Amino acid sequence: MINPDAIQHVTGRSVYLDDIPVLRDTLFGAVFASPVAHGRIVSFDCGMALQQPGVVAVFSARDVPGENQIGGIIPDEPLFADGEVHFCGQPIAFVVAHDEHTARKALKHIRVEIAEMEVITDPREACRRGMLLIPPRTFRSGNIDAAWLQCAHIFEGTTESGGQEHLYIETQGAYACPTENNGIKIHSSTQGPTLVQHTTAVVLGIPMHRVEVDVARLGGGFGGKEDQATAWACMVALAAYKLQKPVKMCLHRLDDMQMTGKRHPYSADFRIGLTNDLKIIAYQAIMYQNGGAAADLSPAILDRSLFHATNCYHIANTEILAYSCKTNLPPNTAFRGFGGPQAMFIMESAIAKAAHELGLPAIEIQQRNLLSEGDVFHYGQTARHVNIGTCLQEASSRFDLPNLIKRVNEFNAANTEMKKGLALMPICFGISFTNKRMNQAHSLVHVYHDGSIGVSTGAVEMGQGVNAKIRQVAAAVFSVDASRIKLETTNTTRVANTSPTAASSGADLNGKATQIACNAILARLKALAAEALKANEQEIEVREEWVWKNKQITHMHWEQLVELAVGERVSLSETGHYATPYIDFDKEAAKGHPFAYHVYGVAILETTVDCIRGIYHFDRALIVHDFGNSINPLIDLGQVEGGLVQGIGWMTMEEVVYNEKGRLLSDSLSTYKVPDIYAVPEDVQCIPLDTNGPELAIMRSKAVGEPPFMYGIGAFFALQNAIKAFNPDYVPDFDAPLTPEKVLMRLFGVQEE
Repeated sequence: MINPDAIQHVTGRSVYLDDIPVLRDTLFGAVFASPVAHGRIVSFDCGMALQQPGVVAVFSARDVPGENQIGGIIPDEPLFADGEVHFCGQPIAFVVAHDEHTARKALKHIRVEIAEMEVITDPREACRRGMLLIPPRTFRSGNIDAAWLQCAHIFEGTTESGGQEHLYIETQGAYACPTENNGIKIHSSTQGPTLVQHTTAVVLGIPMHRVEVDVARLGGGFGGKEDQATAWACMVALAAYKLQKPVKMCLHRLDDMQMTGKRHPYSADFRIGLTNDLKIIAYQAIMYQNGGAAADLSPAILDRSLFHATNCYHIANTEILAYSCKTNLPPNTAFRGFGGPQAMFIMESAIAKAAHELGLPAIEIQQRNLLSEGDVFHYGQTARHVNIGTCLQEASSRFDLPNLIKRVNEFNAANTEMKKGLALMPICFGISFTNKRMNQAHSLVHVYHDGSIGVSTGAVEMGQGVNAKIRQVAAAVFSVDASRIKLETTNTTRVANTSPTAASSGADLNGKATQIACNAILARLKALAAEALKANEQEIEVREEWVWKNKQITHMHWEQLVELAVGERVSLSETGHYATPYIDFDKEAAKGHPFAYHVYGVAILETTVDCIRGIYHFDRALIVHDFGNSINPLIDLGQVEGGLVQGIGWMTMEEVVYNEKGRLLSDSLSTYKVPDIYAVPEDVQCIPLDTNGPELAIMRSKAVGEPPFMYGIGAFFALQNAIKAFNPDYVPDFDAPLTPEKVLMRLFGVQEE
């Protein structure tokens, strides 16, 4: 089924936050943010701003009627800075005026004096000083100390992986309107409507039932709107609640880049031990996560890094130590992969280091250590339905991997100024929230008496096609044409206590809940049809909008069946609730069963480097991916292609740069480079693995949002192999992103300052 939103998008008729018609008397807001990264607020004066024509009010910490707190996992983040500022761009005040231009102009008339304090931006330095957001976490398996004694080869190294700007097309924003009985309705560009609802209630000091949050769709999220959409919604809600008028704010792109957190940069040390036959028997890593000035989602992201520290390899003896470090940067947050990519990069770097020192291709170590059925992950879960080895076999056969390697070697032997590099990137990614309570969803389904159907879930559509998949689920259960089904906006009054649309779980959780609700309604309809047709319920089916009895079509159409149900007063509404079974994890023991299932896949990436200029392009990305039984191959293929290119961007060109004072230097699209059409590999092929998906995936169709991002990690190692082909004295380092400037310096052995 084609995504029904596609035509709306390309014709400009899809309604996003900024497309909502504004109500009469709507006011507009702008944020006054800290100009420094760390300091004590000595004085704050908004008097001149209030005197500007058109300015209605200025709100700060003292105007919050409830709690001046928006921290989710840990309550450590004020809505407005109070007493101290901890990052450049931290909100101090919110100006409200009759139009946006006036509000932004008034920001220049606010006077603040800040006594600057020391700024820490390096996570290792923060760790040395004991500046941690949470206590350190450690995952262990086997006996690491004894394992080192059995190793024939031991290698050590360090890695650096940078941040990444979400750069969603639609910036952060919210539109709040007062409602009857001192309530508030918020249109928010958020992945987590319930989080916005709860936090707004806390800030306003009112119960959650007086806060309604509605989300039609997002113009992209990638995790950047899971937690960080909340602040802007709270600000407009506060102003609307106090002034009893609608208030709207959409951040300008530069403000969005400066004020919001990014993917977490990680600094890490690794140690890897192998036998003579290349079996990895010991692996140790210390991760320093740059969390920024507040916890945000850093603790949960750190957990997922720990879970994915060994990628798709079985290593009996491991010790992974992780620090979440507090620095004077904007609080870093969720981003596609949620800590998994950073950990996998460390693992692949350790393998690349070992391969270089041993003088052999990394693929020999990779394929020797892949997971097998029944292996136990270092966090205690037994690997089931493992097909990473099958993915590699299929990729090698389908794409003729031996011949690809041969052609690369022949090209490098025949060319001096151009060199090719080839790398393999296998992946294993766990699907579920690692917080047990979040693995649940609700769906509300109505069948109207004309046979049309309305579905409300907690899933937020952000371009990933989750609404299309849920629509397919309802259509499949009722066996009706998908045109009969409408997906409603995501609204906290229709579906309460929702988990954010994240962790690649939106379709699984909300699709399963919808399936449950639809099946309950269908059971009632079949019972009614059996009575009307004088048959047993087991003899009744609904197929392609007709009622069948004993595998024979009857005269009763779907619409007639529904009309009969209305006449007989049979309920045609149902709420479905789904909770992922078998999920359990003991955080103290760091052992359990945190994932419903795993997604596997293999990518082969090939690059060509101009060794005089340092510039490069990617010739091909050849992928075998485990979709399970995809219910929408077109949408799923789009997710693979998008994730791949976004991952390549993180590894090769997207460089988030702060100066020593904590000010973002890469704060615009002229200084921060993202992949465009020319960065896409010339040949992208994705072959679905011929396999059956697990029961816990919706209709056995595996989650696909995050896993493909990790394929892009292979781009780093393909480039590194091309550099080695040109410069035999090059000793690989593992500092991502590997930009053209860095490539050029490594080609000619120039040391960075």
